[in-house]
Amino acid sequence: MDITIYHNPNCGTSRNTLALIRNTGVEPRIVDYLGNPPTREQLKEMIAKAGLTVRQAIREKAAPYAELGLDNQDLSDDALLDAMLAHPILINRPFVITPHGVRLCRPSELVLEILPLPQRGAFNKEDGEPVIDAAGKRIGA
Repeated sequence: MDITIYHNPNCGTSRNTLALIRNTGVEPRIVDYLGNPPTREQLKEMIAKAGLTVRQAIREKAAPYAELGLDNQDLSDDALLDAMLAHPILINRPFVITPHGVRLCRPSELVLEILPLPQRGAFNKEDGEPVIDAAGKRIGA
């Protein structure tokens, strides 16, 4: 199964998304995007396929965002992409790519929209919030 996650192991949302992928019985290709960021073309493609603007894909909470003045609405997409590639922490995460599409999985449950296989059992987020019941069905959906 061809699934790729652009992952930050220090991020709870990213860890929950990875766990939801694994709950289908699939081990995805895990890209530590902080150490191995996507190319400019890969990043542009992921953003476009996820249906986002470049500004929607930038992580505003990361320290360099304010320091670099990235809140300036006059900045071009190219300028934002340059910043994201120079400082990968600015790439919002996790991006997941499957044969069924690309999503920026915030919240982590968005990954369920593009997983090709069903959940195999119950799943709770790290904070204890139940997401999938024992029958593999999404709770509250």
